[in-house]
Amino acid sequence: QVQVVESGGGLVQAGGSLRLSCAASGRTFSRYAMGWFRQAPGKERDFVAAVTRSDDTKYYADFVQGRFTISRDNSKNTVYLQMNSLKPEDTAVYYCAASAKNLYGRSSNFDPVWYDYWGQGTQVTVAS
Repeated sequence: QVQVVESGGGLVQAGGSLRLSCAASGRTFSRYAMGWFRQAPGKERDFVAAVTRSDDTKYYADFVQGRFTISRDNSKNTVYLQMNSLKPEDTAVYYCAASAKNLYGRSSNFDPVWYDYWGQGTQVTVAS
């Protein structure tokens, strides 16, 4: 079992940057694929980015368009989401999630049900 805690959200102007962090508990962090999702008010929780257990493959939602970068540091039990060129439509609560199943590039891998453990979320607000 793993617990994850997000941090790094806040208010930023359009065009600005934020780096979200997700710290995981436990000694088996490297056994989990990690993902970021986001949820805006009144909308479903959407996939943003994910990284495999060994950090060899990363996946991104189309709307990221090269603006976001996911990374992980297994020595620190942490996964990051670097967000650049932020837009007002990026405003949402961002969630970190861990999956005991690895990622294989299938559509199911980007569905929230693929993930077993979730953080409480961190608010990102992008002002126009």
